[in-house]
Amino acid sequence: MGSAGSAGSAGSAGSGLGSSGGGNQAGTQTQANGGQLAEQSSFWDLFSNRRDPNDTVAVNRYLWNASLEVLNFLPVQSVDPFTGVIVTGYGTPPGGGRSYRATIKVSDPSLDARALKVSLQGAGGSAVAPDTVRAVEDAILTRARQLRVQDKNL
Repeated sequence: MGSAGSAGSAGSAGSGLGSSGGGNQAGTQTQANGGQLAEQSSFWDLFSNRRDPNDTVAVNRYLWNASLEVLNFLPVQSVDPFTGVIVTGYGTPPGGGRSYRATIKVSDPSLDARALKVSLQGAGGSAVAPDTVRAVEDAILTRARQLRVQDKNL
């Protein structure tokens, strides 16, 4: 899961989430307030360049982005950066034969294992082994730490 492939998947995960279809790129102009132009942005902008101090996201951005990157084979169904919940549809991991779906909750702004909860479900609602869930959580935490180190090196 190299950074070049992962960055594209994270971008594609958010491409259909805007209210205007595929046009939710940051910086696009829309008509609002009696014809005045207002800047429309995506939910990704909540993690950077916040303009309104009342807009707060109480999740760790590294855990959030790492979750999307590690589980990029799962189609994103819904996201809520304010509550820290990502819900995916069913997908099969590369090289795997079993499909899964996931619900991820990032509950804290700290980069800590306690801030991350992953729930996996197999096809047909079957249970997933706790070791598998733990391995996914470990992969997300590892990737989140890598992302933080990359930011410090910039």
